[in-house]
Amino acid sequence: MTNKIEVSWKGQMLFESVAPEGSVMIDAAEEVGGQGKGLRPKAMMLTSLAGCTAMDVASLLKKMRAEVDDFKIEVQANLTDEHPKFYDKVHVIYKFYGSDFKKDKIEKSVNLSVERYCGVFEMFRQFSDISHEIVYIEQ
Repeated sequence: MTNKIEVSWKGQMLFESVAPEGSVMIDAAEEVGGQGKGLRPKAMMLTSLAGCTAMDVASLLKKMRAEVDDFKIEVQANLTDEHPKFYDKVHVIYKFYGSDFKKDKIEKSVNLSVERYCGVFEMFRQFSDISHEIVYIEQ
């Protein structure tokens, strides 16, 4: 299956990326001519990683009847110093909010995403040392 997007220049360092499902604005930092009107490309990569695994986990939690009040995913990434700069170390933190957690099912859902379902996680494995952890926040 082939996926296709198109990126169109909107002036200065602003671009619009259009996919069949929708669009997103991309912009550079102000110090290099951007206007802060969109995500930067590397931030979009981290967003793709978090979004991919988040969708897996949300779906799996529902199937396993292990709902939580809320969950968030934080991604911390180390950018190399030399050009081309890339993320050589990435850490994904799954934060679950609620009480009476079904920890075995939550951990299974995260592990299934990380090890089997999330294609973006697999892509990151090709160029970075990627790790993850689960944090429970009682409410």
